[in-house]
Amino acid sequence: MVKKLFSVAVIFAVMLLSACSFLEDVNNSVDYAGEAQNYLESLSDFAQEAPQLVQDAAVDSEARQKLEEQLNIVVDELNAFNELEPPAIAEDIHQDIVVNNEKLLEEINTAMENGELVLEELENSEIMNTVNEITSLMDSIENLEF
Repeated sequence: MVKKLFSVAVIFAVMLLSACSFLEDVNNSVDYAGEAQNYLESLSDFAQEAPQLVQDAAVDSEARQKLEEQLNIVVDELNAFNELEPPAIAEDIHQDIVVNNEKLLEEINTAMENGELVLEELENSEIMNTVNEITSLMDSIENLEF
C-alpha cells in the first residue's frame, strides 16, 4: 500500500513539474513574440518617419539631430533584440532577423561618422530596404503557434 501511494505521489510530482515546465515554455514563447512584435513595430514606425526626416535633415539642423537620435534608438533596439533568447519554435525567424539586424547596423555605422550623421551616406545606403526586409518578418512572428 505504501509503495502504491509513493508511486502515485512520484507520478503526480513528475506530472506537476512537467506542467510547470510546459507553462514556463509557453510564457517564454509569448514573451518573446511580444518583444519581437514591439521591435518590428518600432522599426516599421522608423521606416515610415525616416524618409521625411531625411528630407528635412538636409535643410534643418533640428531634423538632422532628430534623425541621428532615431538612428541611435534603432541601434539600441536592434542590439537588445539580438540578445533575446528565442524559444525553439522561433529560432529560425530570430536568426533571420539577427542577420538582417547585423546588416542594418553596418549600414547605420557607415552613415554615421564619429557619431555624426553623414546625410549623403544615409541617402545612398540600403537602410530602408533592410528595415523593410526585417519588418516583413512580422507576419512570421504573428503566425507562430505556441
